[in-house]
Amino acid sequence: MYATKNVRPRSSLSTDDNHRIKDTVRTKKAPSNTLLTLVAFCVFLLVLCAFLLGALVYVGKNIADEHQRQQANGTQAAINAGIRTIYIDRDQLLSTKPILSTSADNNAQTTQVPATATRIMVTVSPAIKAASKVLKNLGYRLPKEIKPSKYTLHLRPDLSQKSFTGNISINIQVLEPISFIPVHIKQLNVSTENVERLNDSGAPLQTMKPALSFAYPEYEYWVTEFEQPLEVGNYTLHLNFNGSLADRITGLYQSSYLDKLSNSTRWIATTKFEPTFARLAFPCFDEPHLKAAFTLTIARPTGNEYHVLSNMPVQSEVVDGDVTEVTFQETPPMSTYLAAFIVSDFAKKEGTVENTSIVMNVYAQPAQIEKTEYALDVGTKVTAHYINYFSVSYPLPKLDLAAIPDFVSGAMENWGLVTFRETALLYDATSSSSVNKQRVATVIAHELAHQWFGNLVTMKWWNDLWLNEGFASYIEYKGVKAVHEDWDMDSQFVTDELHPVLKIDATLASHPIVKSIESPAEITEYFDTITYSKGASLVRMLENLVGEDKFKSGTTRYLTNHYFGSATTDDYLTAIEEEELDFDVKLIMQTWTEQMGLPVIEVEKNGNSYRLTQKRFLANKDDYDIEPEQSSFNYRWSIPVTYTTSASAEVQRSLFSHNDNEITITLSSDVSWIKLNKDQVGYYRVNYASEQWTALTAALKESRAQFSNADRAHLLNDANALADAGQLEYKYALDLSTYLEAERDYVPWSVGTAALATLRNRVYYTSIYKDFVTYARNLLTPIVEEVTFTVGEDHLHNRLRIKVLSSACSVGHESSLQQATTLFNAWLAEPNTRPSPDIRDVIYYYGLQQVNTEAAWDKVWELYLLETDVQEKVKLMDALSAVRIPWLLQRYINYAWDDSKIRSQDYFTCLGYISANPVGQSLVWDYVRENWPQLVERFGINERTLGRLIPTITSRFATQTKLEEMEQFFAKYPEAGAGTAARAQALETVKANIKWLELNQAQVGEWLAAYVAESSKTNTIQ
Repeated sequence: MYATKNVRPRSSLSTDDNHRIKDTVRTKKAPSNTLLTLVAFCVFLLVLCAFLLGALVYVGKNIADEHQRQQANGTQAAINAGIRTIYIDRDQLLSTKPILSTSADNNAQTTQVPATATRIMVTVSPAIKAASKVLKNLGYRLPKEIKPSKYTLHLRPDLSQKSFTGNISINIQVLEPISFIPVHIKQLNVSTENVERLNDSGAPLQTMKPALSFAYPEYEYWVTEFEQPLEVGNYTLHLNFNGSLADRITGLYQSSYLDKLSNSTRWIATTKFEPTFARLAFPCFDEPHLKAAFTLTIARPTGNEYHVLSNMPVQSEVVDGDVTEVTFQETPPMSTYLAAFIVSDFAKKEGTVENTSIVMNVYAQPAQIEKTEYALDVGTKVTAHYINYFSVSYPLPKLDLAAIPDFVSGAMENWGLVTFRETALLYDATSSSSVNKQRVATVIAHELAHQWFGNLVTMKWWNDLWLNEGFASYIEYKGVKAVHEDWDMDSQFVTDELHPVLKIDATLASHPIVKSIESPAEITEYFDTITYSKGASLVRMLENLVGEDKFKSGTTRYLTNHYFGSATTDDYLTAIEEEELDFDVKLIMQTWTEQMGLPVIEVEKNGNSYRLTQKRFLANKDDYDIEPEQSSFNYRWSIPVTYTTSASAEVQRSLFSHNDNEITITLSSDVSWIKLNKDQVGYYRVNYASEQWTALTAALKESRAQFSNADRAHLLNDANALADAGQLEYKYALDLSTYLEAERDYVPWSVGTAALATLRNRVYYTSIYKDFVTYARNLLTPIVEEVTFTVGEDHLHNRLRIKVLSSACSVGHESSLQQATTLFNAWLAEPNTRPSPDIRDVIYYYGLQQVNTEAAWDKVWELYLLETDVQEKVKLMDALSAVRIPWLLQRYINYAWDDSKIRSQDYFTCLGYISANPVGQSLVWDYVRENWPQLVERFGINERTLGRLIPTITSRFATQTKLEEMEQFFAKYPEAGAGTAARAQALETVKANIKWLELNQAQVGEWLAAYVAESSKTNTIQ
């Protein structure tokens, strides 16, 4: 492809030049010769035109002759003898890095993209346009006439040269005649070796000669084209290719770690293919439903230092001089994004899944291998639980887990070889907190759930991604619960999954969990909170609706019916529907999967009866005046309603159909309170009349044990969300929150501290902040005095401790800050004597914040650079963002750009930490706006973590000025790639923040002033 510029050549006969010629002529000729001069000049023009026309004809004839010779020869080399197709990836159009070219002779060519270019067009060359007959048939989706059945891949990574070479043979079934074969590629040099027609036994029958082969970057294809359509039958496509391992963290790439024993950098090659990155490593049919078997041969350096891992066990090894080719057993049919391989010197710990012969190995850097013991224990137990839960055995002979030093995601569920960021797999009791421990357990449980739900049965297309990610995000809680019954994982689901997504889904920037997507940017963007957490919440609601036993039975049926295949949302619901339910489960679930948003049920009491109505819940009151996107259900839902009352803890049920305007619940006797949505298992909010909120608050204060942990968390969350949206007077939410003085459990306090943080951010720059901190300290003092800084063994109590201590320090709780500072100074004096991992976060962060000197910051920075434990590094990285000295924070921002100081995978996390500091927020915002082209150049416009940086930075903006700054920034850089939805969400959040101040600042201020006045009478302020 060519990068063309809109450059207009200056004509030698332009208007100005023509005038000058005429003026010159007139000075030398007498007036009587004017006519002769004009005639001569016209003749000159005619001759010139004839000459140019002849030249064009001559050039055109040569091109036509050349094209005819190419067609006659039928080889790619012929066309590339005169034409070099340069493949420029759209993600790197602003990059100054070399871009690989594509040419048939396999010579690696490069082209440099000017850094000053603002818009570079990428298109196929004129020769390809003239020669190809199939360009009009190309689109983002592969043609349905062909599908792969097997990949035979040979690949040689060269760690010293940071590159790789390979060849691949793809067995293809032609289902209907087609004259071209497109395969996905990206940033690869590719050439078509040949195409073979196979007989019924699979033996070569005939070599087919392509008429043309070329790259088509717009759709990320390598196209092999034929003069005549291929007949129905079996074929093998043979391709050669090469690429780079450097400057990326997806596809096939290099990673490294520092070996302290030898004080040297150790390099590995590893992969990350989901969703559309397999094409960065080898040509393939990179769509999830096009499953095929893989036989992989991967080269490693000869000797005992390196080994190779892949999806299946090793079948054979062949030494070829300096390299050893490792061939693996053939895989079952699987999607391209699930293929994986690692060339490394990792050590391992080995175990066996209980009651099976399945071998589980956990791999990591040799110096970190002892930190894999917990992962091995959790992995083997969770796998055994899933085999029993799904009633479907794990289909592969082995299951490896590997900790990768550089990894863009938390983890990746590659079949048989699950890869993790090191923080998501390694656990050390001396340096890892309870939060770290739970993170390791849940990520392992999530990825292992995918071995069935996603790998064994895969969504047909990315629009049903929620089937993969939503299901795994729910089942992971069951997996962890099977290992740690005392962690209250059922209740933790409410705070960790449900509450965050309810907030996002209440904006106009949300989207349905099933929607139309095509391009790689759209696919990448789809990996968001809606897909994961709303998907998980709907699976949880579905299980509660049909019952646990029928849910399990239907899930097993689904996996069995589509074994090694692919499926859709309808396929899954069909399997559930076969449980002979007395309601239309498909229709009910359609109201949730095919439209965005969520309902709020409004409850009106009349004696012993309760009238329920529903409407769409929107976080910004102004959004109700905006014409919504069309919905086939008009933003009404079929809601499974559950409830308990003061008279009975037994859960009652009713279905509120989307076709009904209202339903009525009638109780046999009067009750003091009714509480809808038991354990918040339904994906909806509930708003009561004021007297009912008052009754619920009184019940909580009388005895919080009347409500489960999840119910208490639900009431807090709903009350705050409704008040924020202007649908409930704020005093009722604040009155309810005062019960927290008596709360002692982690899950409700998780919501309480989140609500305090949100309110703190909203009023931070207002006159009511002083009263707010008094209120917050009063709520927190009893629980802070109970938990103290002394760490125990109880997991949830340890999680509670870090929540409330962090919250107390954030609102200036004096004794907590003093203790944190004392412990910080003691640690800084003796860095080898560290505080307990379960209080390090608060000590490091608030200790450095209070000391607030360059000397202290430099000492912590030095410790960060020297630290090898990945979880400890994250704690230190967060702490470094706590200082309130602007120039130090600016220096930190600049340091973060250097990936020798902070790994690329941690870059956006670091900027997020700095922006959470009120002093750092504006610094990061200005830095990102000023350096956006460089950020895009480094990470790519389709890197979703880049797009999500914007809502992270701007989430606390609450002025029209900041909103206009955002709009101006987006107008200046309109191309958002995989960050398109994130930008929309960021704008919606800021608009809601502005509206909040307009609606709520006065009434919140009044309530806080009254609270402070009352509390001062009892002298409870700490």
